[in-house]
Amino acid sequence: MKKKQLIISVGREFGSGGHEIAQGLADHYGLTMYDHDLLKEIAAKKNLNGDELTAYDEVKWNRFLYRTVRGLNSSPEQNVANLQFEYLREKAKAGDSFVVVGRCSETILREYKCLVSIFVGGDISKKAERVMKYYNMTEKEAREFMKEKDKRRKQYHNRYCEIAWGDSRNYDLSINSSRLGIDGTIQTLIQYIDARIAIM
Repeated sequence: MKKKQLIISVGREFGSGGHEIAQGLADHYGLTMYDHDLLKEIAAKKNLNGDELTAYDEVKWNRFLYRTVRGLNSSPEQNVANLQFEYLREKAKAGDSFVVVGRCSETILREYKCLVSIFVGGDISKKAERVMKYYNMTEKEAREFMKEKDKRRKQYHNRYCEIAWGDSRNYDLSINSSRLGIDGTIQTLIQYIDARIAIM
């Protein structure tokens, strides 16, 4: 029997462990995971400079600096975003299964019934602990870093999506990773995803 297509989209607050959770899900289901390395794959495929593309990854587009003429946009930020959206749509259309972190994937791939969209949040104190440990920061530095990172993610997401970043209506499931920890959250999500797979 042909294996069902499965696409898992993971949005996340900075410090919530969302990336680690996404990797855990990818490992469990044996799927490729697309995150910030996605641009390297696109660059190789299209013979572009990956480092130059990465500089504009998940960055808010400034409409006052660029303009659109005949459907073509001069904003490198928007062009890089569109490259990623197009790549993910091609993968989904081809029937590929994968996990994707961010990239507005819960919105751009919404038409696919095999999509399971998740948003991972967490308690500020727990997120700050993770950031302090990982980046060797003080609590004040960690909280400011988290605030800035989430601000950028929100601005980027809201530029391309009708429903706001983090709004529970935009996802199948929103979960607080601080309650069960990373491993517990992964196991809980696996139960949910397995239930979804059964009815796909």
